[in-house]
Amino acid sequence: MVKQRQLLNDLTLFYTQHYPYISVGKRKKRYKALLGIGGNIGDVLRRFEHLFHVLKTSPFVNVLESAPILKNPPFGYLKQAYFYNSLILVETNLTPRALLRYILQVEKRFGRKRLFKDGPRTLDIDMIFYENIKMESKELTLPHPAWRERSSVLIPLSHMKRKF
Repeated sequence: MVKQRQLLNDLTLFYTQHYPYISVGKRKKRYKALLGIGGNIGDVLRRFEHLFHVLKTSPFVNVLESAPILKNPPFGYLKQAYFYNSLILVETNLTPRALLRYILQVEKRFGRKRLFKDGPRTLDIDMIFYENIKMESKELTLPHPAWRERSSVLIPLSHMKRKF
């Protein structure tokens, strides 16, 4: 069952079976990372539920918490459908680069094709934070450089119980 709550004219929160979610088990892995997820092609809410199951059964991450899903307008390239975005807090033993390789594989499994910057996508997974690590490389910048400017991160983050 999906519930929704209108925030503003162009912002809507969706509540589904696993968004939001909070685990009650003890930590099993060393590091925490906050992943931003998004998509605007096809049945995104169903895809997010499937992604939750994939991550929940993964040997590489444990899902600690997820936020409600935010439907919001695109940025950058504007001639496309609204996006659905959420956050998933995971714990992992993977290094930041290894976690990046893993989430890129997950994106590919869900049919992600990188046609052009800020273009439509089936699933996008960004690493927003990894512990308190700051790094800047060709492949990965932590924390995510635009997280403070995006309602797609700030609004779901404001609904999470665990603070990062």
